[in-house]
Amino acid sequence: MSFLTMEPSNQTFKALMGNGVKYNVPRFQRDYSWDQEQWEDLWEDIENLQEEEHYMGYIVLQRNEGDKNNFSIIDGQQRLITLSLFVLAAMSGIQTLIKENTDSENNEIRLTGLRSDFIGTLSRTTLMPYNKLTLNRNNNVKFKTLTEDLAPLKRRNLTKTDKLMSNCFEFFCKKITKKSGSDVVGFIEKITDGMLFTKIIVDNNLNAYKVFETLNARGVQLSTPDLLKNYLFSQVANNNQRTVDESELNDMDEKWSAIIAELGEGNFTDFVRYYHNAHYPLVTKKKLFAHIRNNIQQPQEATDYLKNLSKYSPVYAALNNPEDELWNEAGYPSVKSYLKAFKLFKIKQPFLLLLTAHNKFSADEFVKLAQYLYILSIRYNVIIHSSPNEQEKTYNTLAMKISSGELNRASHIKNQPEFKNLYPDDQAFQSVFQYHTMPSRQSNKKIRFLLTEIENKLANTSSDYNTWTLEHITPYHITSEWAEYYQGQHQQDVDKLGNMTLLTQQENKDCGTQLFDEKKNIYQKSNAKLSQKISEYTEWSSETLDRHQGWLAQQAVNTWSINYG
Repeated sequence: MSFLTMEPSNQTFKALMGNGVKYNVPRFQRDYSWDQEQWEDLWEDIENLQEEEHYMGYIVLQRNEGDKNNFSIIDGQQRLITLSLFVLAAMSGIQTLIKENTDSENNEIRLTGLRSDFIGTLSRTTLMPYNKLTLNRNNNVKFKTLTEDLAPLKRRNLTKTDKLMSNCFEFFCKKITKKSGSDVVGFIEKITDGMLFTKIIVDNNLNAYKVFETLNARGVQLSTPDLLKNYLFSQVANNNQRTVDESELNDMDEKWSAIIAELGEGNFTDFVRYYHNAHYPLVTKKKLFAHIRNNIQQPQEATDYLKNLSKYSPVYAALNNPEDELWNEAGYPSVKSYLKAFKLFKIKQPFLLLLTAHNKFSADEFVKLAQYLYILSIRYNVIIHSSPNEQEKTYNTLAMKISSGELNRASHIKNQPEFKNLYPDDQAFQSVFQYHTMPSRQSNKKIRFLLTEIENKLANTSSDYNTWTLEHITPYHITSEWAEYYQGQHQQDVDKLGNMTLLTQQENKDCGTQLFDEKKNIYQKSNAKLSQKISEYTEWSSETLDRHQGWLAQQAVNTWSINYG
């Protein structure tokens, strides 16, 4: 990672807090949020810590200009705060011994030593703390109180996050049961010398974002939302034209918390990318933060960007949840079936258009657009497996046209040259579908969905795919009788779509692994048009299967078709 100021290094918590180093949690970084579950996990790690070190993960720092020993914590503040509260709890135990006149003189020395090594110093005149760790604007005052008093916070008017800090402090006070000051110090020395971090230092927030993306790609989940929040909030706070009122920042903070609560951190970055690409030229996830930074540089721009994120986040959450209350509003219920299909096949590209169309189109036009995108998705993504990159480029172009007001009807979208170029024509779709296979053990639901859609078109019904079971005409586990009967390559034919049909659960059970002549009778009596069609064949072989799948491909063309007449 060439964008680091130095190569990552491993350091214990004791080493991190030594040598005159100071850390600050950026003003708008998230509040302290660890709770009982995380404290107990950490305590379990502490109890299990013997001679070997315990790995605490990455800590990402940004060196502050002008002071090489002063760092902003980009990621890792929850762990640093909790370990600091753990040390403060130990110090509280020693302070209790001093008040009880137990080895007071030596324990005073021990208490001062622990404070100096891990927490900071107390002013000799005012007794005010000067801490190595400075928290964000919502936590720092009460954290300083904890470091000064070494006692739980008074409960009156405490915020939720400050209660968590106080409760964490009390949790460790109860867990640390060493009887003497020397035992407490020995315990803290051992634990803090055994908690190992990988320290990464970057020189600016853009490179911090690159670190986040690199580590997240390797499966190490870091808090990308915090980085974006810090940037947007700092643009507003560093306003040279006017004084920013604290209530304005609190309002922004509430909006941000609501977005995270709505989406969860896992969906946040994808949401921001979809929102951004609906209003700006297409950028990849890796370049997203740089593009935001280049385009959002004024306080009002940052405020407006956050307002729009707040406006669009409920829509994005609803697009991911077909049963969201939003789709119960007048005109929207019929969109649920298309959203369920996107979810089943894990197709998200349409969200780029639907996210902005929801605020620009009428309900009817929005549903029609979802239908067009669904049909294209089945042809383009599910069956033909065409390039998602080209699809994203096209959807980005169209989304920006929706955002600008240039396109305001679903028919405008389907008739755009870019959309038409993306839409696979009937011949291309049919020719691929005719030979399409899907692994039925892994894709049972998806196959049932596709066959049910064709069934509904044939029978003019609207049954749900969950009402059917998947029947293999040539059994998935072939019997000796079928092996003798079947003319063809079972292994390559068994997962062809033409070798599968729909039956009720009882019908499927009745079929079992009977030979085709016996199965035909059950197919013929079935309510499924697809099964009735199969009963018309005199025998079942590789040749018959291909002929049937050719017919099935024609039905697929009729089922998933946009009328360009």
